[in-house]
Amino acid sequence: MTSSSHLDAPAAELSLSSERAGEPGADSSDAFDSEHGQPTEKIQRSLFGEILDWMLVPLLLLWPMSIAITYLVAKAIANQPFDRALEDRVLVLSQQVRQVDAKVVAQLSHPARDILRADDLDHVYYQIKGYQGELIDGDRELALPVDEERPSPGNIVFRNDKLHGIEIRVAYSYIDLNRASPSNPVTTNFEPRLALIQVGETLEKRAVLANEIIKGVILPQFIILPVALALVWFALSRGLSPLAELQQRIRDRKPDDLSPIDSHQVPEEISPLVRSLNEMLARLSSTIAIQKRFIADAAHQMKTPLAGMRMQSELALRQTDQEEIHRSLLQLSKSSEAATRLINQLLSLARAENAAPATQALELIALSDLARTTVQDWIPASFSSRIDLGFEQADEAIHIFGNALMLRELLSNLIDNAIRYTPQGHSVTVRTALNNDQALAILEVEDNGPGIPESEREHVFERFYRILGSNVQGSGLGLSIVREIAQQHEAQIEILSNPHSQDPQFPGCIFRVSFRLNPHASLGDDVT
Repeated sequence: MTSSSHLDAPAAELSLSSERAGEPGADSSDAFDSEHGQPTEKIQRSLFGEILDWMLVPLLLLWPMSIAITYLVAKAIANQPFDRALEDRVLVLSQQVRQVDAKVVAQLSHPARDILRADDLDHVYYQIKGYQGELIDGDRELALPVDEERPSPGNIVFRNDKLHGIEIRVAYSYIDLNRASPSNPVTTNFEPRLALIQVGETLEKRAVLANEIIKGVILPQFIILPVALALVWFALSRGLSPLAELQQRIRDRKPDDLSPIDSHQVPEEISPLVRSLNEMLARLSSTIAIQKRFIADAAHQMKTPLAGMRMQSELALRQTDQEEIHRSLLQLSKSSEAATRLINQLLSLARAENAAPATQALELIALSDLARTTVQDWIPASFSSRIDLGFEQADEAIHIFGNALMLRELLSNLIDNAIRYTPQGHSVTVRTALNNDQALAILEVEDNGPGIPESEREHVFERFYRILGSNVQGSGLGLSIVREIAQQHEAQIEILSNPHSQDPQFPGCIFRVSFRLNPHASLGDDVT
C-alpha cells in the first residue's frame, strides 16, 4: 500500500439530482403504412390454424400420390390373372405344334381355337413360326421378339407391344421340334429346331379390372377423408381446450391477484409456459411491492420537511422584523435542502432497487481510478466540514466489471456518511486493495466517528433506520442505497472496527465492500 496522500485540489461539489425521465422515442417494432402514414395492423397467427395447416397440407399432398400408387398397384394386380391366361394359351398352342416329315405343322383342335377366340372386350392374336422363320399359322403382323438372348425352350416370357397402333400384351415361348415323341422318336444328338409361339391380346379387360379396383379403393377415401378432417378438427379442439381453460382462469382473476398459476391443472407441454408466467408474475409483484413501498416511504418521509417548510414560510409572513424574517428564510432554505436530499436519495434507492444485473450496462472499470475521481468530488464538502479526506490505492491495477454510475453512487454515500459522523479535525480515508488469495477487489471507507456497535451493524442498512442518540441529520437511506448497489454487483459489504483509531471517544469504523474479480460469470454476459 502507498502512503496516504490527501487531496486538496478543488473540485465541484457532488449534487445528487433526480434522474431525468427518458424521452419517448419511436418504437421500431411498430409497422406503418408508407402511403397513408397509418400503423398497419399486425396479422395475428392462430395456433389452431397453424397446426391444422401442418396436418392437412401433407395429407392433401399425399392423397394424389396415394391415388397414383394405388393405380399402379391395381394395374399390377390386374395383369396377374390375364398373364396367367396368356401363359395357358401359349402352352395349349405349343402342344398343337408337331414336326412331320421334316415339316412343321400346327393341328389346332376345336378347344384350342376356342381359347384363341376374341371376346367382347379384348381381341386375341397368335402366331406360330417354324425354325426357319416361316409362318405356320396365325397373324403375320405380330412382331417378332427382340430378345438379345433367346429364352430357354419351354420358358414363357411376356412383353408389351403394339399392333395396328393398339397396345397389346404378348406372351411367347420357343419349343424344340426335335423333342422325343411316340410318332417322331429322335435323339438329342441333333441340333435343336426352335419354333416360336406367340399369343397377344389387347388391354381393355385389364384396364376395366384396374379401374374397378381403383374405384373400390378410391371411392371409400372420398368418404373417409371428410370424416378424417372432422376428426382432426375435433381432436385439435379438444387438444387445445386446456389453453382456453387457462385463458379463462386468467381472465377470471381479480386485477390485483398476482398469485402463481397452478401448473398441475395444465398439460405437460404448457407447464413451461405457466412457469414462465409465474416467474413474470413474481417479478411484477416484486416491482409493484417496491413501488408501493417507495411511494409510502416517500409520502411518510416528506411530511416532516414539508410541514417544517410550511411552518417557516407562515412564520416569515407574520414577521415584520427583518432579522426574524431572515432567520425564518434561512431555516426554510435548510428544510428545502433536506427535502431535496431526501428526494434525491429516494430516487437513488428506487434506481438501485429496480436495477437488475442482466440489464445493467456492465463495463470493465479501473476501481482505483473511479475511487480517486469520486474522492475528488467530495473535497469541497470535506473542507466545509473541516475533515481531512484522504485516498490510498493499491500498488497493482484493479479492474472489475460493474456499472460505473451506480458504483460512484455507492462510494459517494459511504463518503457522505463518514463525513457526517466524523467530528471536525479528524480524517476519513478511502482505500482500494487487492486480495489475490480470494480473487477479491476491496473498497474501504475508514472514518474516525463514534463507531457502530456490533449489535447495530446489521440494522444500519435498513431504510430509515437511525441509531438512537445520534444527533446527525440524515434520512437513513444512504446505507440502504449502498446495500442495494452492492447486491446488484454481487459484492459483500461488512462493517469493521477501525484499528487505526487512537481516540477512545471516537473509535471509528471501516465499511468494506468486496467485489469478485470476475463477476460477469454469474452476472451474465451483457458486458460492454
